[in-house]
Amino acid sequence: MIKVSVMYPNGNDVNFDVSYYKNSHLPMVIKALGNALKGIELDLGLAGRNPEETAPYVAIAHLKFESLTSFKESFGAHAKMFAEDVKNYSNVQGELQISELITF
Repeated sequence: MIKVSVMYPNGNDVNFDVSYYKNSHLPMVIKALGNALKGIELDLGLAGRNPEETAPYVAIAHLKFESLTSFKESFGAHAKMFAEDVKNYSNVQGELQISELITF
């Protein structure tokens, strides 16, 4: 299992429309990826190392896939559409990390 994390950096001039992201963007992603997507989680940043610090990321979406191949085959065909929608919810581009997912 792999996890693809899309991390949106936080900052003074960052705009991020959580409502649009939750109610429009993520449902679009879920529909487009179909059965290849095994799960999705959304983290909304509240704080950094301590409760008084700003969270380093305003949001992090975690998308789970069975394999790297499954991710490439399903995501690649829609990557342009996903990227074009960013302007509708944020003024920052997400940083992407692909990880092997190990659960205990």
